[in-house]
Amino acid sequence: MTNNPLLQIEKEYGQSIWMDNLSRNIIESGELKELLVSRGIVGITSNPAIFEKAIAGNKIYDPDIEKGIKAGKSVMEIYESLVFTDVRNACDILRDIYEKTNGLDGYVSIEVPPNLAYNTEETIREAQRYYEAIGRDNVMIKIPGTPEGLIAVEKVIAAGINVNVTLLFSVKSYVEAAWAYIRGLEARVAEGKDISRIASVASFFISRIDTNIDARLDKLIAATEEPQKQEELRQMKGKFAIANAKIAYQKYKEIIKSERWQALAAKGAKPQRLLWASTSTKNPEYSDVIYVDSLIGPDTVNTMPPATIEACADHCNVENRIETDLDAAYKLTETLPQIGINLDEVMAELLADGIEKFIQPFNSLMKSLEAKVNQLATV
Repeated sequence: MTNNPLLQIEKEYGQSIWMDNLSRNIIESGELKELLVSRGIVGITSNPAIFEKAIAGNKIYDPDIEKGIKAGKSVMEIYESLVFTDVRNACDILRDIYEKTNGLDGYVSIEVPPNLAYNTEETIREAQRYYEAIGRDNVMIKIPGTPEGLIAVEKVIAAGINVNVTLLFSVKSYVEAAWAYIRGLEARVAEGKDISRIASVASFFISRIDTNIDARLDKLIAATEEPQKQEELRQMKGKFAIANAKIAYQKYKEIIKSERWQALAAKGAKPQRLLWASTSTKNPEYSDVIYVDSLIGPDTVNTMPPATIEACADHCNVENRIETDLDAAYKLTETLPQIGINLDEVMAELLADGIEKFIQPFNSLMKSLEAKVNQLATV
């Protein structure tokens, strides 16, 4: 157990390990409790794609679906009853961690409906409703980092609700998320309210960025006949996502040194930690733990899907690397626009695509749940 790299990451380097997965199966089987011990998991994240996999075609939810049918609930109400129950139960399992870490870890994240990503008022309303309906101090409401979403983040934090700002791709969007959190806390302070029990993470997506940039580099490689130029472009592949995250971490350090943040910290505020999301490796040519090994560092979170957790437990190479090769990271960020890769365009494309990647499984889940309701209603 002491040789488990996952436990080493947390104990020696101050990075929390969360799991990007939630289902009733892992709750009721006892697997989740076991993972807290054997894998050092101290938080859970979920999203519409995860819930689609958990619920669609899974008979474990049928009794509760039948109860919902008998109670005359709509498909959406049945969906919420299923996921709220799972989130509550997971929150209860993680409650000891929440207490022992004084509210630093022990959270379960649930996302507001993804089709609200560009609707500020509806996002605020749903975030408040979700928080009250779930009724657990250690739940985090996920809000997408769109311009509309960031306005909601500020208001929701001011209302005393924990927020996981999700779908952050650019350093600029992370900085905006950090200041939205700070403004929300400042608004609470202005009202004379406590800020010591509010927490937030900024979910900075990793592997999807390399998938996008690598595809653009491949097009540039195909378009040139110069071997040296081709090799230079190949050397850039698989590196920008990590470089981007390292630069974001430098911004984090700047923000927590600011006078505005220090004033809040003096009142007990918790820093909004950077959370590395989308850390499963998409390209089989890269190490299956590249986005774990490369981003180990204090005051951060890495949320991994189960396969990446197991890979890391087996062969992560643990070392503090979040501030290594910074010069190369900045240089790469300057070089990509020079060779024709528009980073603003990349980040906008990734955000739009990320929202769609949550809307599609959400809609698919609603359809499959509706079919299940119709099937069970006739039994």
